[in-house]
Amino acid sequence: MAEERLQKVMAAAGVGSRRACEKLIEAGLVQVNGQTVTELGTKVDPEQVQITVRGRPISLPKRHVYIKVHKPRGVISDMGGATHGRQTVADLLPPELRRVFPVGRLDLKSEGLVLLTDDGELAHRLTHPRYEHEKTYFVLVPERPSAEALTQLREGIDLPTGRTAPARVRVIPRLPAELRLAPGPQKGVWLEMVLREGKKRQIRHMTAAVGYPTLRLVRWAIGPLTLGDLPAGQTAPLSRQEVAALRQTIQQGQESRKGRRPRRR
Repeated sequence: MAEERLQKVMAAAGVGSRRACEKLIEAGLVQVNGQTVTELGTKVDPEQVQITVRGRPISLPKRHVYIKVHKPRGVISDMGGATHGRQTVADLLPPELRRVFPVGRLDLKSEGLVLLTDDGELAHRLTHPRYEHEKTYFVLVPERPSAEALTQLREGIDLPTGRTAPARVRVIPRLPAELRLAPGPQKGVWLEMVLREGKKRQIRHMTAAVGYPTLRLVRWAIGPLTLGDLPAGQTAPLSRQEVAALRQTIQQGQESRKGRRPRRR
């Protein structure tokens, strides 16, 4: 883990505000591995040192795990249960990782970004329909859809599970340069579809309903988090910037909901 300023680590442990922690350091009341520290610029790795304040060790909050996975086709996005001998995203992870679970699943034939975490609050707010966080998909269809079909996809499709919410849909000339797709179908036309909901096999049902069956489905992004250049079958821990961006998205979603007027009954 990277080193952080001592006062920031203390504040994260609930000792006090960052300014209050700075005063404790300057007063000589803080020790790191038994040595008194009075320099405010001191950096420490909280997982490698013992920090005491007035002789009492501080307890750091649990650090959550955030991992992105480029799920290939044919791999199950669940972490356990009946797999019938198929590979799961859990098989792609290093064995030393703590228990994590997927934030939004992809069906067996789909591929792309799966976020794994042990942060239940973040997972809930990213996946629950009431928060309406965007997910971006690239969808390969046999040919360019008609203007009428694109309008239907954008405005909503009546499915057995109900009418789909409005979505952003556009034909794209090419996929992002950094996207590293596994071998598979490429012939056809790519659509970019941005949804705020996630019914089971929704995109496949939507495109089939307008006469353009899905040939390939790739999830590119969950909110601000993108697959980037992660190769198929590989995993990577999220950077601090990526985690911060997800948390900012959640915060903005909460503020947006608070600003809405309640519906009249």
